[in-house]
Amino acid sequence: MSDYSGSAFESAKRGAGALLSGALSALIVMVVMLTVMWLVEGVDFFLGGSLDLEYGIVGWEPEGLIGIIFAPFLHVGFGHLIANSLPLLVLGFLAGLRDIRKFLWATVLIIFIGGIGTWLTSPDVYTVGASGLVFGYFGFILARGLFDRRLLDIVIAIGVGVAYWGILAGVLPNQPGISWQGHLFGLIGGVVAGWVLRRKRELPPATTYPYLS
Repeated sequence: MSDYSGSAFESAKRGAGALLSGALSALIVMVVMLTVMWLVEGVDFFLGGSLDLEYGIVGWEPEGLIGIIFAPFLHVGFGHLIANSLPLLVLGFLAGLRDIRKFLWATVLIIFIGGIGTWLTSPDVYTVGASGLVFGYFGFILARGLFDRRLLDIVIAIGVGVAYWGILAGVLPNQPGISWQGHLFGLIGGVVAGWVLRRKRELPPATTYPYLS
């Protein structure tokens, strides 16, 4: 086997190992996140939903700002949580597949931007639920494919776009009782995260010329 073939094999082996490690990390993070949500909902069930009122986002209310951190982990009943669980697991796993550190930072940006946007545009309205994260991961995956332009990212982005394009109807104010603001600003947060965390391309070295006398 030539040195070139050997190095190519080793490079492919390292790439596959990194992808497998990233997949396992992403799966663990999402399972932990969903487990926390289910445990919290179980506690909230026995407390009669008081956690939603205490820790949800309340638009234009200073005390409602605490919900920016906690609201994604709260839901209005198990039906609400069940509706969010599968898309959150799938999109979160795909968002964290290649780089778990960027995924965690993307999650922070989505929660913050989505929460602030919801608070600013939903006066006196309680908002809870992980759907902002769902829309955020959707936006992050699409933006990553567009900005990073790696083959794997592009393939994942196309697959997610085809499979989940229908959720974009959720950013329109046409469903009573549904926070389109949370969906919209979660999506915006995901796109912003994709831009901020994009792969930085190295510029080619500048060509220099000797001075002529």
